[in-house]
Amino acid sequence: QVQLVESGGGLVQVGGSLRLSCVVSGRTFSRNTMGWFRQAPGKEREFVAAINWSSGNTYYADSVKGRFTVSRDNAENTVYLQMNSLKPEDTAVYYCAARGTAYSELYYYREAVYDYWGQGTQVTVSS
Repeated sequence: QVQLVESGGGLVQVGGSLRLSCVVSGRTFSRNTMGWFRQAPGKEREFVAAINWSSGNTYYADSVKGRFTVSRDNAENTVYLQMNSLKPEDTAVYYCAARGTAYSELYYYREAVYDYWGQGTQVTVSS
């Protein structure tokens, strides 16, 4: 059974940093794309960042480019989202997702291409 478990969320002040982790178990995604999405209250879930586990290619939403960094640790089967210079508008539940199709990096920003999702972790940025 595939499981994605996020952690690292919490309450932080404007300008602060957090690192989210997503531990993957149940199967290997060593050639797949992993994504981070977020959903703020009253809003639709939106793409944040993605990384292909094999190529290392990374992708970011314009709203987080230059502030967030996505990375992976193959040995730990973990994907990270380092979030710096946090803003109140970054407040949301953050979700990790895994794409079931190996190699493909197309449409990395679309929820529909991801087959597995974590339960989410809350990030709150206070001003």
